[in-house]
Parts: sequence; C-alpha cells; structure tokens
Amino acid sequence: MISHFLNLEWKQFFRSASFSKSVGAKILIGFFALYFAASFLVLGISAYFIIRDQFPEQDPLVLVNSFLMYAIVGDLIFRYIMQKLPVMNIKPLLILPIARSKIVHFILGKSALSFFNLLGLFFYIPFAVVLIKEGYDTAGVLGWLATMILLTQCANFFNFLVNKNNAVFGGLITLLIVGYFVQYFNIFNLPAFIGQGFDAVYANPILAIIFIILLIALYVVNYKQLKNEVYLDALISEQTKEVSASDLSFTDKLGDLAPFIKNDLRLMWRNKRTKSSVWMVAVGLLYGLFFYPNPIYADMEFMYVLVGIFSTGTFLINFGQFIPAWDSGYYKMFMSQNFKYERYLKSKFTIMTISVVALFVLGIPYVYFGWKVLLVHFAAMIYNVGVNTHVILYGGTFNRKKINLDEKAAFNFQGTGAVQWIIGLPLMVLPMVIFGLINWLVSFEIATATLAVLGFIGIALHKKLMAAITKKYIANKYVMIHAFNQEN
Repeated sequence: MISHFLNLEWKQFFRSASFSKSVGAKILIGFFALYFAASFLVLGISAYFIIRDQFPEQDPLVLVNSFLMYAIVGDLIFRYIMQKLPVMNIKPLLILPIARSKIVHFILGKSALSFFNLLGLFFYIPFAVVLIKEGYDTAGVLGWLATMILLTQCANFFNFLVNKNNAVFGGLITLLIVGYFVQYFNIFNLPAFIGQGFDAVYANPILAIIFIILLIALYVVNYKQLKNEVYLDALISEQTKEVSASDLSFTDKLGDLAPFIKNDLRLMWRNKRTKSSVWMVAVGLLYGLFFYPNPIYADMEFMYVLVGIFSTGTFLINFGQFIPAWDSGYYKMFMSQNFKYERYLKSKFTIMTISVVALFVLGIPYVYFGWKVLLVHFAAMIYNVGVNTHVILYGGTFNRKKINLDEKAAFNFQGTGAVQWIIGLPLMVLPMVIFGLINWLVSFEIATATLAVLGFIGIALHKKLMAAITKKYIANKYVMIHAFNQEN
C-alpha cells in the first residue's frame, strides 16, 4: 500500500497542470536547498576545529550544546513560518476500501522525510563523526546524535499541533529574545543551563530514551487528531466561518481613504498569505541584532543602511511589492467601482508610510549600539517614505500575476516575477551604494544627510510622483484585469 501511495504522489507531481508553469520556481527552491545543505555540511565538518582554535580553553561539544537552545527554538520558528503538513489528494481515496489509518500513517511518515528534518542532519552527523574521530566516547556521541535526530522529529510533529496557534509562536519569539538578553547582560545563562541537559545525554546515553518516548507521544497525538479529521463529509461539506469584525473606526479620521485602508487591514488579518507577511515585521524589527552586536560590522558603516532600510521598511517591502496583486482575486469588480484610482494608491502609500514610521519608533532602542546607528535609521526612514514608497508603487504597474490569498507566503513564489527581483536594486542596493561612496569620499555625517535629503525631495515631489504613477496604473488597467483573470 505504501508503494501505491508513493506511485500516486509521483504521478500527481509530474502530471500536475502547474508543473511546467512552476518548474522555474522548483529549480530555484532546489538551488537554495542545495546551498543550505552544503553550508550545514561544511559547518558540521569544520565546527569542531574552528571552536578548538578560537576557544582552546572550552570543550567544543559543551560549547555547541550551550547554543542548542537557539538552534531548537529557531528551528521551531522557522517551521512555523515555512513548513506545511504534507497532504495527499485524499478525497478520492476515502471512497475506496483503504483504511483511514493507513492514509494517516502515510501522511505522518511522509512528513518525517521532510527537508526541514533532513537539513539539521547535515550538521549533526558530520559533527558527531568528527567528535568520534577526535577521541570522544563513541557511545556518548551516538547517544547525543540520536537525541538530536529525535528532537528534530519531535519539532516536526510539535509544529503540526501548534501550527495555527499564534500564542505559541509569540511564546517562541519571546523565549528566543529573553534567552538572548539574559545571557547578553549576564543575568542568567539560560542557553548554557539547557545545554547541561545535552551534556548529561553525552555522559549517560541511556537518557536518549526520554526523547523516544516524547516522539512516540507526539506521533500518537498527531495521529489521533488527523484521523478524526479525515472524513469525506468533512471534506465536501461547506464550511461556515464566523468572521470577527474588528473595530476599525479609528481609520475614519483618514477621510476618503478610510474604506480602502479598512479593506487592506481586513485583507491582511484574514488571509494566510498576507498574515504571513505581517509576521515578517517582527523579523525585520529584530534584524539589527544579527549585525550590531558583532564587532566585525562595527567599522562597516554602510551595513547600517542595509539594516535601517530593511528594519524600517520590512512591511513596505513585503506588502508593497505585490501591489495591486493583493486585490487580484476581485480586481475586475474593484475597477468597476466609481472611485478615483489615485485614492486607491494613496491608501497604499499611507499604510506603508505609517508602518515605516512605526517601525522606526519601535527600533529606537538600537541607540544602545551607538548614536550613529539611530541616525542612519532615521535617514533610512525618511528615504523609505520619500523614495522607496514611490519606487515600489511604480513597480506595481508591472505586476501581472495573480495571488491566492489562502496560501502561506513561505516558499510560495505565486505572484512573484522578474519585477520583484529587479526592484530590490533601487530599494536596497542603491541607498547602500550612495551612502558607502559618500561616506568613503567625504564623511559619515554627509552620507547620512544625503540619504535624508533624497527622502525629503521625494516627499516634496509626492503629488507629482503620485500623479505620474496613477497615470501609469490607469494606462495598464485593462492589461492587469486580463492578466489577473488568468489562472497561474
């Protein structure tokens, strides 16, 4: 039966109507998968020797164990955003004499072979081999390796249980941030404390049984939950959802833009694709923590611009690059309404501008890393408002691909075309080049002022720029309607 299921999966993959259309995206995803696999493999082989050379007074295994909390929590966050429960086209199978238990076991078994589960092994297995070769106790290393493999599978099944629970996702983010800061300020070394548990597994490999029990428990819970949901009547019955109407009356202060802004806010919160993009705001806000604490980047001031543009413009970039494709599902109906197109675009501009200013305010604590950082972030905010908002709105006139709002954003290239890749140059690269060149030739202060002045010029020319952009949208109006009517 398993071979039959595999055969069906193989045929479904290659006979899919979208296979030839998405082959480019599959090749791109495959390239990234190979890149990360190779990176983890190289890191797994060299990690022991790098740690031994850089920290000769510390045991490499103990040091790695002290950082495993970040790896595990980061893996869960990554899975929450990216991973989907592998599904089969089970509706036709439910009318056949095939036990539901076999279908469910196959779905869960297939998830165990997910790339998300295999990626970590490219680090753990080579690292374990090097440890054994360097004289570590073989039984202890194998117990440690088994624990890491079991934890990877536990994360896989745990993710399926909490995948739609935003409270758990928030808890993981909080744990990651709290763990970092309590260690950074020498309050309590939480990662090292958790790492002692993995040290204990190395000393007593029999403790790996705990994780076997945990894995079995998670598998059983997933099995029971999924089996209860696999019913034909549940699949074919019409689902009635009660939509909670949030109080958006505060937007009424924005006058004739309020209806459009309300529509966008509801769209963002009610759909998977846009909701995933909203969560990326948290990633952008914390982006600087990957750079500023690292002394390597202390003298690379042009990197401040990259962080500043991205952290204040995360929402602008993720939301703006798919304007007006977010509305592609009802674009034809939308364009038949009696309203000025300029109001529609101005509402998008307003939302993006508010997000840029809000993210700058939330990022003010970055001043902890120096006044230069905050100054560049301020200039980046002005640049985003004055330049990047107009650039991204103009880029939207070339969008021709429909977006399915019910699908997650993770590894989803639907709606993504050459425009989304090309537009990254003026958004991110151009301000870095301008700042870096002037900073090198003149001074840091003049380079920062230049970015801010470019932003203020864009703000001063806002009406003229919006008029030109609106004219371009109106000229392409019927081309977009035709393109959005096409199935991807």
